[in-house]
Amino acid sequence: AFVCIALRSSLGIVAAGLSLTYAAQSSFFLSRAAMWYNNMDNMMTCVERLAHYDSYTGEDDEIQCNLISQEQLEIWPTQPTITFENVSMRYRPDLPQVLRNISLSIGAQEKIGICGRTGSGKSSFMSALFRLVEVDTGAIFIDSVNIAQVPVTTLRSKLTIIPQDPVLFSGKLRFNLDPSQTHDDEELWRVLKLVHLASYLKTQGGLDCEVAEKGSNFSIGQRQLLCIARALLRQSHIVVLDEATANVDIESDKLIQEAIRTCFSQVTLLVIAHRLETIVHCDRILVLNQGQVDEFDTPANLIAQNGTFASLLHQANLNRN
Repeated sequence: AFVCIALRSSLGIVAAGLSLTYAAQSSFFLSRAAMWYNNMDNMMTCVERLAHYDSYTGEDDEIQCNLISQEQLEIWPTQPTITFENVSMRYRPDLPQVLRNISLSIGAQEKIGICGRTGSGKSSFMSALFRLVEVDTGAIFIDSVNIAQVPVTTLRSKLTIIPQDPVLFSGKLRFNLDPSQTHDDEELWRVLKLVHLASYLKTQGGLDCEVAEKGSNFSIGQRQLLCIARALLRQSHIVVLDEATANVDIESDKLIQEAIRTCFSQVTLLVIAHRLETIVHCDRILVLNQGQVDEFDTPANLIAQNGTFASLLHQANLNRN
């Protein structure tokens, strides 16, 4: 418009109208160009990640343990004890420690509840156990073997985790339960019966019934029970539950709790709690606070001490009895 006014003596009506039309459209084209630039930038980020994964050699899985042989690793652990000795951990060298001087021992077949406020270190504790992040200082032992000396693949094959959000894949139920196809149908039906799903699944097509993406054709409780069935097939001596009943209805919660009590009675069980009522019946409770062990004792003793755990119970409006 300014140019049209400045050149009004030499600019015709048609040229002025054309100039104003293009000027009005320029903002649209500029915004489209900015959007295309942002999309291209995002796509290049994806390309960079793909290139990184393509060149990524994976975690070092060739560590040779001088203390135990490969034959011993195959049957390890015979006693699923867990010991943390002065363990400290951070996610990057420039970040503060998220675990600080953790020292504790967990006995074989013990049921341990793990709780704490947001950011207390619950997830970091499990990241250290699974070696998702290597510890700064100290060591973690399973059955008296330093897990830093065990190949990562071997270590994680000996542990089982049931996440809060159940993971199911599109395909046959048989594949979801046994991706490696190492178990026969009789064994699959055995674990489905243990988690109270056998009768229902027989009406849905049995082991060949289709599972939708993310298991959307099953309820959240059923998905979690299927994950428990899958964990049972792994026959791990150490099982981690990341609040398996956080998002389920009351009826499913009862089934899951019953399955946990009956199916995992002979394993070392670690339960990360977001709802304290799920861990009050554990053998002992670990209370974390800012990456440190705040309390670690039986529920009754912790309540009697009137410390952090008792305070958390009070905040959750749970009866101390």
